[in-house]
Amino acid sequence: MSGLDLLKRGIVAMAFSGFMVAGAWAQSSTTTPPTPNPDVVQDQRDINHDRRDVHQDTRDIHQDRKDILNDRNDIVNDKTDIANDKAQLHSDVNQYGANSAQAQADRKDIRGDHRDVVADKKDMVSDKKDLHHDVKDRRHDRRDLHHDRVNRHRDLNGK
Repeated sequence: MSGLDLLKRGIVAMAFSGFMVAGAWAQSSTTTPPTPNPDVVQDQRDINHDRRDVHQDTRDIHQDRKDILNDRNDIVNDKTDIANDKAQLHSDVNQYGANSAQAQADRKDIRGDHRDVVADKKDMVSDKKDLHHDVKDRRHDRRDLHHDRVNRHRDLNGK
C-alpha cells in the first residue's frame, strides 16, 4: 500500500464516522424522550422525601445523645458541688456555729444544688424519651423508604 491509499482510507473512515455521528445527532433531535410513568415519578419523590426524613432523624438522634451526655455531666458536677458545699458547711459550723450566716448560706447552696440535680435528672428523662421517639421515627422512615423503592421497582418493571 502506498501513502496515497492510506490517505484515501483515512479520509473515507473519517467521512463514515462523521456520517454516523450526524445520523445519531439527527435521530436524537427528532425523537421526543419517552414520558415517564407518573407512578415512578411519584415514587421517586417519596423516596427523596423519606431519605431527607431519615437524615433528619439521624441528626436528631445524635443531638439527643449529646444532650443526654451533657445532662449526665451536669448531674456529676452538681453532686460535686453538693459535696463541696457540705464540706464547707461542716467547716463553717465548726468555726462560726450552727446558726451562723455562713452556715445558713451553705445550707441554701446545698438546697439549690439538690434542685439542680433534680432538674438535670428530669432533663435526662425527657432527652431519653426524645431519643426513643427519634429512633422509632427513623425506623418508620427507613421502612417507608424501602417500600417506596419496592414500589418504584414494580412500576418500572411492570406489575
